[in-house]
Amino acid sequence: MRIERVSSSQFTIFLTFDDLVERGFNKEELLTDATSIQNLFTDVMYEASSELGFELEGKLYVQVYLMQAQGMHVIVTQNADNIDWDEDFIEMKVTLDESRELIFSFDDFESIIQVSSYLNTLSVNGGQIFYMGSRYYMLLRRDELGGNNKENIIALMSEFSNPSIVTSYRLKEYGKIIIKSNAIETIMKAFN
Repeated sequence: MRIERVSSSQFTIFLTFDDLVERGFNKEELLTDATSIQNLFTDVMYEASSELGFELEGKLYVQVYLMQAQGMHVIVTQNADNIDWDEDFIEMKVTLDESRELIFSFDDFESIIQVSSYLNTLSVNGGQIFYMGSRYYMLLRRDELGGNNKENIIALMSEFSNPSIVTSYRLKEYGKIIIKSNAIETIMKAFN
């Protein structure tokens, strides 16, 4: 679990699927069992608030993004209204949304070249390549999968890379763009 403070009223939590398994959950349970979801988020938010020194009070808005192969990105925003509620009570408005992006982290550019040749044979030619923190990242939008099943693409990508919990917003702000669009097609032209 990784926690980041965004502002005085907002923080984010990144939970990988390994983190969720350690807590006794699987993806299907998260989509169907509302009580378990609320218990999970309450526990995780208290851990995060303790680590960040963030006092949880009033109304919290929790946005949850299921990131295909990566896990969950949870954004917690505390309402600025000073509502006089019992201190031990937290109201959550939880929305579940599935990310339309796949982001994978690579140790070296050679691995990107290798996976690109496989993706190209599956008619996947889009994507973007970033460099940040000594690692390369490939971002694929769901509409760039060439009609392929996303689980098959995730399985293929996982042979050459690791699912990343870094968001596209973070990559675009702090990373260096290596290939802005049609990354796989560009790589195939340059290295084949």
